[in-house]
Amino acid sequence: METKSHLVAPSLLSSNFLELANEIDMLNKSKADWFHLDIMDGRFVPNITFGFEIIKQIRTKTQKTLDTHLMIVEPEKYIERFREAGADIITVHYEASNHLHRLIYQIKETGAKAGVAINPHTPICVLEETLPFVDMVLIMSVNPGFGGQKFITTATDKVAKLDRIRKKHKYKFLIEVDGGVNLDTGKILLSAGANILVAGSFIFGSENPTKTIEQLKIL
Repeated sequence: METKSHLVAPSLLSSNFLELANEIDMLNKSKADWFHLDIMDGRFVPNITFGFEIIKQIRTKTQKTLDTHLMIVEPEKYIERFREAGADIITVHYEASNHLHRLIYQIKETGAKAGVAINPHTPICVLEETLPFVDMVLIMSVNPGFGGQKFITTATDKVAKLDRIRKKHKYKFLIEVDGGVNLDTGKILLSAGANILVAGSFIFGSENPTKTIEQLKIL
C-alpha cells in the first residue's frame, strides 16, 4: 500500500450527524482521499460511535476508501462484519489484542488492508515483530475517545522513529497520524515521515471544510 504524496482522511466523528448525507457528499466532492471512521465501543474508550448499519449506509454514498479505526475490545469477533459493512482498511489497537499477529492475518484474509494503532503512552518498540506484516501504522497523537483534543508533541518523535525503521528495513507500511492535526502540526508530521493525516474538528469546525482539506493536501 504505497502513496506518492500524502493523503488526507477526514474523521466523520467530528461531522454533523444530523447532516451526515450532506457531509459525505461534501467529502466526495472534495480533495479528501479517505473517509476515517472511528469505531468506539464504550469499553476500550469512553465513547460509542458508528455501528455496522451506519457503515453500510456510508459505503453506499461513497466510493472513497473507508479507513476504519477500531477502538474496541475483542476486535477479533467483529473483523468479518466490518469488512462486510464496507471497510477497506481495518486498524486495530496493539493495546486491545493479545494475539496481534493472528489478528492482522484475520484482517488480511477478508481482503482488507491491515493496520495497527498505538496509544500515546505506547512505545514504537512493541511493534518490532509486527511491522513486516502490516499495511499501516496509526500513531495516536491524542488519547483516543473524543475529538477536538490537543496534539501530544511526542507523536512527532514516534513518527520519525517509525520512518527510520521503515527505511532501514525497506518496509512498505504507511504511517498515519490521528489527533490534533492542523496546518501547523500536519506540516511537522509530514516532515517527520507521516503519509496520512487524519483531521476531524479542524476540518468540520472550519468555515469552509472543502478549502481546509485543500490546504491540508498542499502542505
